Amino acid sequence: MRSVINFNQDWLYAPRTIALTAPDSDFTPVTIPHSNALLPHHNFDVSDYAFISTYRKRFSLPESVGRRRVFLDFDGVMTACEVHLNGQRLGEHDGGYIPFSFDITEHLRSGENVLQVWVDSTEREDIPPFGYVIDYLTFGGIYRDVKLRYVEPVYIKNAFVRTQAVMSAEPKAELDLWIHNHLPDAVEVAVNWICDYEAREDGPIRAALEDPIEARVHLPPMDTIRYTCPLDVTTAKRWSLDDPQLVDCEILLSAFLGANTAEDRMAIRFGLREAVFRPDGFYLNGEKINLRGLNRHQMYPYIGIAAPERLQRKDADIVKDELGCNIVRTSHYPQSPHFLDRCDEIGLLVFEEIPGWQFIGDSDWKALALRDLQAMIERDRNHPSIILWGARINESWDDDALYRATNELARELDPTRQTGGVRYFQESTFLEDVFTFNDFSNTIVAPKHTPHLVTEFSGHMFPTKSFDNEERQVEHALRHARIQNAAAGRADVTGAIGWCAFDYNTHIEFGSGDRVCYHGVMDMFRLPKIAAYVYASQIDPEQRIVLRPGTFYAFGDRDNYGANCDFDFYVFSNCDEIEVVIGDESMGRFQPDREHFGHLPHPPFKVGDGQLWHTRRLRVPDGKITGFYQGQAVAEVPLATDKLPRALTLSADDAELRADGIDMTRLAFQLVDKFGMRLPHAHAVVTFDIEGPAELIGVNPFPLVGGQAALFLKAKQTAGTVRIRATAQPYGFTAETEVNIG
Repeated sequence: MRSVINFNQDWLYAPRTIALTAPDSDFTPVTIPHSNALLPHHNFDVSDYAFISTYRKRFSLPESVGRRRVFLDFDGVMTACEVHLNGQRLGEHDGGYIPFSFDITEHLRSGENVLQVWVDSTEREDIPPFGYVIDYLTFGGIYRDVKLRYVEPVYIKNAFVRTQAVMSAEPKAELDLWIHNHLPDAVEVAVNWICDYEAREDGPIRAALEDPIEARVHLPPMDTIRYTCPLDVTTAKRWSLDDPQLVDCEILLSAFLGANTAEDRMAIRFGLREAVFRPDGFYLNGEKINLRGLNRHQMYPYIGIAAPERLQRKDADIVKDELGCNIVRTSHYPQSPHFLDRCDEIGLLVFEEIPGWQFIGDSDWKALALRDLQAMIERDRNHPSIILWGARINESWDDDALYRATNELARELDPTRQTGGVRYFQESTFLEDVFTFNDFSNTIVAPKHTPHLVTEFSGHMFPTKSFDNEERQVEHALRHARIQNAAAGRADVTGAIGWCAFDYNTHIEFGSGDRVCYHGVMDMFRLPKIAAYVYASQIDPEQRIVLRPGTFYAFGDRDNYGANCDFDFYVFSNCDEIEVVIGDESMGRFQPDREHFGHLPHPPFKVGDGQLWHTRRLRVPDGKITGFYQGQAVAEVPLATDKLPRALTLSADDAELRADGIDMTRLAFQLVDKFGMRLPHAHAVVTFDIEGPAELIGVNPFPLVGGQAALFLKAKQTAGTVRIRATAQPYGFTAETEVNIG
């Protein structure tokens, strides 16, 4: 039967081209996902990772082959590679964002096998997204999972559930199967399928379910056919943002080979939902929803793009749960299956697009773009979170022939979803279903085409660092608030996706000169700037109370504070009302600013009228902000005026990691005042000591600027307790945390 085996362990790596005959001593042991170079989080050159490297793996087959076929599956290698097994060339693959496979059956031998992969991580002009200087870095290595897959000679190549009439009393779905017969003779197969509509979280199909449905299919020799099975989805619950119900479906294929039967099993997961863009808005299951989201690049500090499953899933949690978004755009390429799986599970909508950035190449380049589109859709079309396919190269000029082809292909491969194509000008041939538009007007311009979705705004127009002064950080936040408010106030705009969620590395031609674009509402460590609170404050207060001041309470940080300390500040909250107390004196209760932000579910609060502290010329005492919801005090934030560093904090996102040599968690650290609030203008050198079966990924000692940063803790392959101790100089502060490896 089918067997899929994780193939991430026990690789060897060399940062150069190594001959097939070279000894293993020329290599270093690594695990996959792997970055071909660990880097500082800024101030490095593209040449530090843009080179050809070599990966090698020696292995004996974990299972006998018999009559089965064996495939080697790569989820992603950046940017191109050439693969050899036992000295035989399997082939090449160009493009770093889509999966690919090799049938290695004929090249296997008993005993030890030797796999070698040459990885070209240079910016090849013949491969999307390259050809022009792009505003992000691609890094290098075998950066996504590798698997070994056994299948019978008659097997399922792919499966896709097409849902129909979801909002009717009798919703329908069809299961499309692509079944391949590798045998030289025709065969008869029985197709069985069974679905679990009870939306459990543990995944596997239960034996207690009703008997599976069966159909008989004739397969020609050495051919692939498409077979469609009806699914009964009348009892399935709909997938939604607040209740993301998923359906597990298991398919059993039984091929009758003379006196024997060969079986292949495939498990897939889908969701029953209707997602449609209309001229007057976006509708999910018939409910009009204002789309409010952020763009996500897949890169991380130090490790580039080689993030394991836990970090990928954590990003989805951050966008949905910490930032309160209902949609994310995968700028500008297909992203990790782990990230998309998590979006399915938590109810986070996704706009996924093909690789590219402001450039269209020659006919061969365009052929690769079409191949990328097909691979993306065939891989991801069962994800209910994905509501729109990006069938255009980001911010490219019109190419009607190419984009007619991409849209036709997308609709053929997936007739259940609409297409979009991101551009930054409205005078464009509208070939897609949704006009997806990067609006850099600092407002929302009136659409020329509908449905209309804003897919970027702000970003390069107002880059903001987490250690910039308060005036800039507040203006950064208010720009996001104004534009999200403007988008929500237009009936002809379906929503807005801001640029962007996290700071990211880029070429020297962009960014701030240190290879970083400071465009995120969070820094690249996934730690918040003030703008993050604009999004977080839109969370339903029944889910979580948010009360975050848009001030550092550091007088003199703004140019307009002046000697009299006359200034306003904003508070971002989903409370009904707030009260500000300075010392022992109440400055009053304040209501959300519905006059200027009335289309947001939870407008920010403007505190003061320019004279709030007019009489406090010398020293302002400590204060506090209290949030009220439904008449009750539900949150309080203290404000310290001395702004002196009082402690170092250290925390791990996860208390436990797997002892697989791959698993990672983030270690965030901050310099804080006496109330535990981050000090954005505090500097220190933070040194880390570690005991136990894990390693630190990042700069150590760390020259901390901005009061916050993070390292990663990577598990080794031994169980135990890891203790991390951090020390901040010149203050002498220490902090400790523990993580269990098991």
